[in-house]
Amino acid sequence: MLAGLGRLIHRRRWLSLVLIVLLTAAAGAWGIGVLGKFKEGGFEDPDASSTLVARLGATYFGSTNPDVIVLYSSDTMTVDDPEYMASVLTTVARLPKAQVSELISYWALDGEAAESFASQDRRKTFVAVKLAGDTGAEKLENYELIKDRLAAPGLDSRLGGSVPLGQEFGSQVVADIVRAELITAGPLIVLLVILFGAMVAATLPIGVAVFSMIGGFAVLHAVTYMTDVTSFALEVVTMMGVGLGIDYSLFIISRFREELERGMAAQDIPPGKPWKRVKGRRARRAAKKEYKGTLRPVREAALATTMATAGRTIMVSGVTVSAALAGLLLFPQMFLRTIGLAGIATVMVAVFGATVLLPTLLALLGTRVEGGRMPWRRPSAKRARRDPDSGFWFRLGHSVMKHPLPYFAVVLAILAVMFQPFLNVQFGSIDARVLPQESPTRAVVETIKAEFPNGSAEPIDVVVSGDLIPRNWSPAEGDVIPPYLDDFRKELEELRGVVSAEFSGYSGEYGGVRISVTHRYEPMDEQAQELVRLIRSMHLTKDGYPMHIDVGGSTAAQMDLMDSLMESLPKMALAVGLATFVLLFMFFGSIVLPLKAIVMNVLSIGASFGAIVWGFQYGHLAGLLDFTPTGGVEATSMILILAVVFGLSMDYEVFLLSRIREEWDLTHDNRTAVASGMQHTGSIITSAALLFLVVIGAFAFAGITVVKLIGVGMFVAVVVDALLVRSLLVPATMRFMGSANWWLPKPLRGLHAKMDLRESSGGPAAAGPVGVAPPLPKEQPVPYTLHWTKPAAPSKRSRKAGKSGRPKPPPAPGVPPAPGAVPPPGAGNGRAAGNGAGGRTDGRGAPWAPWADGPPQPRRPRPPRERREIVRSPDGTGWTWK
Repeated sequence: MLAGLGRLIHRRRWLSLVLIVLLTAAAGAWGIGVLGKFKEGGFEDPDASSTLVARLGATYFGSTNPDVIVLYSSDTMTVDDPEYMASVLTTVARLPKAQVSELISYWALDGEAAESFASQDRRKTFVAVKLAGDTGAEKLENYELIKDRLAAPGLDSRLGGSVPLGQEFGSQVVADIVRAELITAGPLIVLLVILFGAMVAATLPIGVAVFSMIGGFAVLHAVTYMTDVTSFALEVVTMMGVGLGIDYSLFIISRFREELERGMAAQDIPPGKPWKRVKGRRARRAAKKEYKGTLRPVREAALATTMATAGRTIMVSGVTVSAALAGLLLFPQMFLRTIGLAGIATVMVAVFGATVLLPTLLALLGTRVEGGRMPWRRPSAKRARRDPDSGFWFRLGHSVMKHPLPYFAVVLAILAVMFQPFLNVQFGSIDARVLPQESPTRAVVETIKAEFPNGSAEPIDVVVSGDLIPRNWSPAEGDVIPPYLDDFRKELEELRGVVSAEFSGYSGEYGGVRISVTHRYEPMDEQAQELVRLIRSMHLTKDGYPMHIDVGGSTAAQMDLMDSLMESLPKMALAVGLATFVLLFMFFGSIVLPLKAIVMNVLSIGASFGAIVWGFQYGHLAGLLDFTPTGGVEATSMILILAVVFGLSMDYEVFLLSRIREEWDLTHDNRTAVASGMQHTGSIITSAALLFLVVIGAFAFAGITVVKLIGVGMFVAVVVDALLVRSLLVPATMRFMGSANWWLPKPLRGLHAKMDLRESSGGPAAAGPVGVAPPLPKEQPVPYTLHWTKPAAPSKRSRKAGKSGRPKPPPAPGVPPAPGAVPPPGAGNGRAAGNGAGGRTDGRGAPWAPWADGPPQPRRPRPPRERREIVRSPDGTGWTWK
């Protein structure tokens, strides 16, 4: 099927290019609109008790956290000076009521409540502003209208709070992405030129990467109409669009060049532009036409074989990566779900770009893909004469085959050491410290925590609800508090570590009351978490009827998040593992290789997680990457890394094993298949990993700590996977298992035959690479052959007669044709070549003469196939064919 797609693209290459250009333009115009559709947050579990408390606060009680905090300070005045008070109150009193719903300041409160709004030196105070609007977009719009009117004369004014923090967070993410792309653009181009050795070939992956990003943005914009999308999705689209687009292009281009050179060598077609050496304009034009006509079927066959091998591998890889990212859809958090959708969309667009856009460009370019050849790029003739059983990767493969145990033991020891820090992991939440140290909103938060009473305390919100809550009672109006509610409040206040417990909200419409419990612990301290558990275990009844108790606040929200992640993680592991196993079973026809691939990926992920804990939780990378350690790692980011790294690791596994499977089908020798597969894919996988490292490496120097964490985690995982797991551990493991790698129980053989994802028999994949003739019975004559011969310079008499040169010599008898060569017109149908009365010629006036030595003889019957058995190797280290 894919071979046919390659031929179709070759024959309709101009139409394909026009359609893709139009599609890209439309996707770009549509996708740019996603930049204004991002939502902040999305880390909470929508079904958790803490999420319900937050929604009730926003809808009925009012939020305990202000939308905007305006921090005022003076070097000469204190909050008790009339000038200080007049400057602040006059400024906030002029704010329009349509944008501001509530203002709380030092001068609006009394006693201990007022003191919490003044700094310890009494030179600083803050005003809590609650914006009008029911949605985040409405509040952000109102904030934009008033933020320039919050500066008080004679005082230093700085803005903080949830709305400014979210706005800066989103802006910083976009700035980090733009900065990363600018940093990596130059090194990527240089590295591509070095790897490909040709300017034209090096520019093609950049085009596919840009197409992948544009398509990812367009799909992401469509997703915003179905669900909220976080700004982190932009990072995933950029990272995976560029990384996978370049990686996939590397495999397609490398395989196409390999097949094209092999086909040209089999047809004896010289590289370059040999017609330019022909004298005479008409003769040169005729030679050029004949050269291109001779090259066209070779180019088409090379593209068909590329699609049937590398193209099919990329499609399977794309589906596998998408299956890993689809595991994120099983989590209830909007952050993970939208990133999963964005990742799947980007992977599918990258696969489309690599299997449709790139083959279209290769069909148009042909041998011109070698344009701008660099000095270190060997000429094709020398490459053809190079010993195939040579090269670093071939020698490394044989070395691993000879000494599998030392390689296996050393790699496992390294991975175990890297994984060890993860045993002490501590998960935390995102706060202002993830922003750069020079961030103004972060400075406001840190100033309030350091210089104000109870600055670091975040209350635990307890909502009591039920039908028996009085409808006509409000603690804000001084009414008599129902005894059972007041007793419950006092019970909360007597808990260990609690400073105060006050009524902070009431709703007769909902039938609930909120009590804010202030404690002396940091939000994520173990004592604060134990306090939340204790409150959730309490019970309240009235007249024998139980009341509902919901607990919220930052501590409860983080605890609910971890519970939700731990509940959904086994479902993700089971779904992704099962989907990956089925896909690899369909592709490789083995039940051992899929299991081994999953285990190897888990090892890569474990090493990556250990590096994250060592660098971010322990803070060893804080000086190098310029961030503030928080003593923990953000949990949802680790889940994101788990999904992406599992997909990328499986990506490289599919590339390696697919080539090993090709060699196994040809030789049925496990050691030779592994060594040869490493020889053909080792440098390509390493190059792909190196290019991906350049893409994600720049994210390690982003301004937001979470982006740094994701970049470092993926960087370490790709390095470990490419250098240790795929290059050493996988071949060593396959050496231990021997021929059992390809074991398939007899009851599953029929099932696999119906589900086989490899090219069907008879296609290029089955026939072998272009230019390598399959074995033929002896004495079998060949009907035709096709050789390129440089036309001789025409004489004066021939130029006058309008001829372009001497006719091509007749084909040499007995020379087998190469697969991919197209028979001359009329050949192979038992009739003389002809086209009407005049007959068909070869383009230079000489008629075709197929079967000059007579028609071919019937094919000899093949001897019966011997039955082979798998037996244990004599050395006892594996299995082999008897």
